[in-house]
Amino acid sequence: MNNQDNNQPKPGELNIELSAEVAEGTYANLAVITHSHAEFILDFVRVMPGMPKAPVKSRVIITPEHAKRLMHALQDNLKKYESTFGKIKGDDQDPHIPMGFGGPTAQA
Repeated sequence: MNNQDNNQPKPGELNIELSAEVAEGTYANLAVITHSHAEFILDFVRVMPGMPKAPVKSRVIITPEHAKRLMHALQDNLKKYESTFGKIKGDDQDPHIPMGFGGPTAQA
């Protein structure tokens, strides 16, 4: 059996491809989540201190079923993370959009 055969997914498996560009990732420090009856929209935003605008760096649109799976996957991963590295500070803070990110207030 050669290496090509080893890379073939088995029945029921999904072969996920990650391009070099996507693998670099995009930094975001805020997620804004909205929804309709049919979909959840996750906007990942980069907020910079002292900047009056915060650009959406990525938008992901998923079904309600996938949103629920994502929530459970995040909860599971956070539990695993905290069991390895300790409790994440600030997880009891208000989850709303931060006003006054820490830099000077923007003025005209």
